[in-house]
Amino acid sequence: MTTLSKNWITEHHIDFEYKKYVLLAYLQKVSEEFTEQRLYPSLSELIEHYRNLKELKSSKQQLFSNFKTSLSSFDLEQFKLIYEKIAADDAVMQELESIVDFSMPQFERYLHDGKKIYDFIEEHISISPVGIIPINNDFGYLMLKEVSRAETRVYKYEITLFESPSERYRGLHVNFVATYEKSLLNTFESIKSDLIRYHKNLPNPATFVVESDLAIPFEETFLPIAKRSLMKRIAGAA
Repeated sequence: MTTLSKNWITEHHIDFEYKKYVLLAYLQKVSEEFTEQRLYPSLSELIEHYRNLKELKSSKQQLFSNFKTSLSSFDLEQFKLIYEKIAADDAVMQELESIVDFSMPQFERYLHDGKKIYDFIEEHISISPVGIIPINNDFGYLMLKEVSRAETRVYKYEITLFESPSERYRGLHVNFVATYEKSLLNTFESIKSDLIRYHKNLPNPATFVVESDLAIPFEETFLPIAKRSLMKRIAGAA
């Protein structure tokens, strides 16, 4: 999968036709991924690029209300624009504005397509607890089962808290543990019992199973959506 640089707007030539070619080539690759129902990392990249464009457009408008400027450098990582004062708007800034105005509806279109696929898949998955869930469910096991496969994949999960100067947010990390062949005897409950038996550092783990009745790409779609479903489930129970 070809990715688009975070600084794609200001890298190399700030030229409308060139940037249009770069963007449309990238979005063609995104379309191919979505056609195969491979949502990630494309969907998260689209969201980030769109937010960056909105920030760029908003910052430009705020600064232009006070004085005429031209772009000297651009740091998307920090969402900061560095400007030099000049007497009048120059061709570079006008070209940049044309690129942004063309790009935003393009990203909106593909974000809409990606969300439609995400919503459709989310309707075909279910999440449920396995056994009794302890009060502290910030760590435990996540089981993933696809209708088209006999095996159940098990991950150890942990929710951690991140802090920045402006906000606090929670992230979920998973590590693969094992694959179990599910059968009439090897149920989700028996898998949980086996995990407790062999991983004694988690004697009473929170355990959830996410099941899908669709055959979808595992790493690019099922696992990321399952993680988000688990985060929503735990947040709703908090």
